[in-house]
Amino acid sequence: MTERLPSGGNALADQPTPAVRPFPDVTSLGRAAAHELCHVVASSLAIRPRCHIVLSGGRTPRELYRALATDFRDEIPWDRVHLFWGDERYVPADDPRSNYRLAREALLDHVPVPQQNVHPMPTDLPDSEDAAEVYAETLRAHFSGPWPRFDLILLGLGRDGHTASLFPGSRAVAEKERWVMAVRAPVKPSRRLTLTLPVINRARIVWFLVSGADKALALRSVLVGSPAPQRCPAAGVRPINGGVTWWADTTAAARLRLPARPRHVLL
Repeated sequence: MTERLPSGGNALADQPTPAVRPFPDVTSLGRAAAHELCHVVASSLAIRPRCHIVLSGGRTPRELYRALATDFRDEIPWDRVHLFWGDERYVPADDPRSNYRLAREALLDHVPVPQQNVHPMPTDLPDSEDAAEVYAETLRAHFSGPWPRFDLILLGLGRDGHTASLFPGSRAVAEKERWVMAVRAPVKPSRRLTLTLPVINRARIVWFLVSGADKALALRSVLVGSPAPQRCPAAGVRPINGGVTWWADTTAAARLRLPARPRHVLL
């Protein structure tokens, strides 16, 4: 069931009302998101020859990837889907901390997606600034407009309000022109690559996948408070011509007052 936040008094008030989809646990969240992702792909391919999806790292997307790799493997025409990444730790592709490795082990190794349709962020160049420009060129090769227009972007939410590798206080949060940036995170590994907010905000659909009690305060802050993006970068995700859905397990949504048979999230 999808709940709707009232538009008044929250950080996204000037945007279409954000949808919140609560689930009892991360497994059921991942399965439901996988089912819905199949519909997103089908709808996109009904009007465009290819579907462009941005993947995320983290424990919550892993459950989505596992569901796609098993129960929904045959529901997607993988040869028409192109996969990109929203951010990456600047570590080798086989490093356990790599977002690419997580997606490869949970999803890519188990579905017939052509290798040429998989576009991980490069992390093998000596200079991460060069790598950011290389990935921007990869995006330009797939999108002809002034900005990329992804069909779906998957994002996570950090306890500090960061999303992708856009951290509080980072100069990347205020970036208006570049598509991809090399950044320094306040946690290890500190070197990262990330898409910028102007790219994220031009997506047709953005999903936040959030689980765990440690995310409850951050989730409430974004949806109920009015934080500035420099303090809470996830609050800067406001698609220009698209929608945002928040997929959350009950522990992450614990500070949003959800009634037993809710029609709306109560503030």
